[in-house]
Formats: sequence, C-alpha cells, structure tokens
Amino acid sequence: MELKHYNKDETHYHEILGVEQGSIADELGIKAGDKLISINGKKVQDALDYHLFVKEEFIDLMIYDLVHAEPWLYEIEKDEEEDLGLIFDNNLMDEYRSCRNKCVFCFIDQLPEGMRETLYFKDDDARLSFLQGNYITLTNMTGREVDRIIEYHLSPINISIHTMNLELRQKMLKNKNSGKIVAYMDQLYKAGITMNGQIVLCKGLNDRDELAYSIEALSQYMPHLQSVSVVPVGLSKHRDGLYPLEPFTKEDCIEVVKLVEAYQQQYMTIHSSHFIHLGDEFYIMAGLELPSEDTYDGYLQLENGVGMTRMFVDDLSRDIKALDPVIIQPTKISLITGKLFEPILRNLMIMLEGKVQNLELQVIGVENIFFGPKITVSGLLTGKDILHQVKDLDLGHYLYLPDNVLRNGENVLLDDIMVSDMEKAIGVPMAFIDCFGSNLIQSILNHIEPFRT
Repeated sequence: MELKHYNKDETHYHEILGVEQGSIADELGIKAGDKLISINGKKVQDALDYHLFVKEEFIDLMIYDLVHAEPWLYEIEKDEEEDLGLIFDNNLMDEYRSCRNKCVFCFIDQLPEGMRETLYFKDDDARLSFLQGNYITLTNMTGREVDRIIEYHLSPINISIHTMNLELRQKMLKNKNSGKIVAYMDQLYKAGITMNGQIVLCKGLNDRDELAYSIEALSQYMPHLQSVSVVPVGLSKHRDGLYPLEPFTKEDCIEVVKLVEAYQQQYMTIHSSHFIHLGDEFYIMAGLELPSEDTYDGYLQLENGVGMTRMFVDDLSRDIKALDPVIIQPTKISLITGKLFEPILRNLMIMLEGKVQNLELQVIGVENIFFGPKITVSGLLTGKDILHQVKDLDLGHYLYLPDNVLRNGENVLLDDIMVSDMEKAIGVPMAFIDCFGSNLIQSILNHIEPFRT
C-alpha cells in the first residue's frame, strides 16, 4: 500500500461512518468523518458501484482527509474480493427509493397509527434485492437500472411477481407500470441473471386457475429463474377501507398444496428442480406433513420463510436424538412462540424432556392481539401481548423468546417495549434465541448445567 498526496479538487463524496478494526482502511489510518471521493478514478454512485469497484486487486482510493482538509490518493494492492473495511451511514450509500405501488395486500397499509415512523416506509429498491435479498416488483425501475443490473451481472435478483396475468397484476399492484415485468424479466433471462420469484397468494384473486397460469408462465424462465415461492397474504385486523381480502381456510390450503405439488412433480421430472415452493403456513394450516428437505432444493428461499420449519424440526430432532440421557434437579423453562408454530415446538420439547429427566419445558403460544388473531407468526408479536398472556403463569427458571420479536440490532420489541423493562416485569431471566434448532438445544443445555445431579 502506498500513500500519495493529491491536490485535485473533488466535491462528490460519501462520508465514512467508521472503519472495521484490522481492515485495510484501519491500517491506512482512515477515520470516521473522512470522505470517499472515488475508486480507480470513478465516482461511486452508490453501494453497487462500491462493491463492484473494490473487487479489483489494484485500487486507487481517493479519500478526503478531514484532519488535513485535503484529498489523499491511496494506491492499494490487495487480495481480489478482499474488502477495504469502510463503513457508511446506510447500506445503499444513497437515498432509499420508496415504493409507488398501492398493493391490495400490502402489510404496511395494515399497520395501526402511532407506530414508529420508519415502520411505514415502503421500499422497492432494486439495489436492496442484490445487497440484502429484498423482493422488488420491478414497477419502480427504469430501463437504465435494468441495464445496470445486467452490466454488473448482479445475482440473484429477487422479484415480487404475484401474477403473470398483467391485467390482474395492475389491479393488485395499482401501478400502471406493472406490465413492465415481462420485458424486464426477458432482459434478465437473456443476460443469464439468476432470479428468484415470490407470489403473495390472495384468496379469490391470484389463486386457483390464476396461480396455475402464473406457474406455467414463469416456468419458461427456468433455469435462470431458479425458484418461485408462494406465501399466503398476511391479514391484520387494521384493514378498514382496504380491499376486502379473506383468509385461507384449511380446505383452501389443502387445494393449494395439491396444485403446487402436482407442478413440483412435473418440473422435477423435466428439470430436476421442484421450482415452485410453498410457504410453511400452507402445510401447517392444512394439517399436512411438511415436505422433506430435498423438496426445497437447498432451501433457496429460507429467508422468505419457505422451509424454515422443516429445517428447524430436522435440526432439533437430530440434536435431541444425539443427546445422552441425563438427570437434573427439577428445572422449568418456558418458551414463547406464535400460535401457528405452537404445536410443532411442543412436540419437539416433549422429545427433549424424554432425554432430560426432571426438565419441564412449557411452550406458550401467544395470540396476536395487537395485529389480530389471523397473524400467527412469532416475528410480529409485541411486548404487550407477551406480557399480558404470561403475567399469571408460572414461568419457571427461564423464559425463552425467538429473537425475531426484536428489532434488528436493538434490545426493543416491535411496540417499543425495552427488553430490560420486560424482564423486570416478568420477574425471570429471559433469553433470546434464533430460529434454528442447534442453537436452542445448546442454550437449554447451558442453562440446565447448574442443575445437574
């Protein structure tokens, strides 16, 4: 790495929020408050440019030094793909682009008034699809942005499709640009860009024959469109004045499963891929066994909630079977979950009780009063609902909660209740665990260690 003084006047920059300890930027002495001017003589528009430019092995990094109040040019030789360690004030290094759709199923429109302002922001930014895995509708994009995805060969791009019936898509998204999806997907397909798709299924709109039509139309984009998930619409109780949507019944869910599984068998025979995948809720609400692990084709849409239950059950079952039987002093641990997952988690905890004598595991399925009883997942539980429904229960020695009830990176729940206040009100130590089986088992083993006989 070589440092050169550089006098060229530059005005386009990105302020550096910080640097990672031990990184290239740290070694160079770059500090928070310094400004990124250019990389290899090119202005950095946003995070897409930054991630592309820093992949090079040789980099000319132009930084405005705050202390000396002048630009400096760093000549850097590094390993290819090695990051510089610069941290910026947001992941995009640019303004977030808001969504101009007015989707009939949008969950943000179903939020009650009075919540934190940032919760009402709707993003539909193509850059977040690549950087964070967000799903985008392609309605808020320009042709230049599609060209940029192709130019940088950004993959995968996650697309909220919902239906391939363009007239119906305009009705559901309420955006005159909704029909652009075909032209844009054609361009991405021809360029070999890997895509994933999502369909939010709404009863009476894009289900049944419409769903079949969409699946068949989307299969034409295989193999570059590597997977499509179908998830049920989430309906809160705050829908006054919104499009009248109905929840799926058990019979509806059975019908959806049959339709999708028929296509899975067809595509597996022809393409060696199941291609179309159902959200876990459809199987649970239908009262059907979850598909086997190989049905999910490597869990391509795990972050979209597709296959997460199967992975959890398999991981936890394997870990429980591998345990040696143990005897402990009488110990009780309570676990919080949503109503949908309650019976599944309870059955797994009964298995664990069989291996640990004198361990009582109480599973508490909390009903969502804040958003309404149709919202049954743990990630939308509020502190008030949890507190109200456990206050009169004997919670034992510890209370476990899934970490998805917390805001990202914060010790606060969705309704602004602090973890410290909640623990004080509950009166027992709380532990937050993620949604994968091995972590839950290890946490329980750590907490029962002092109670071994």
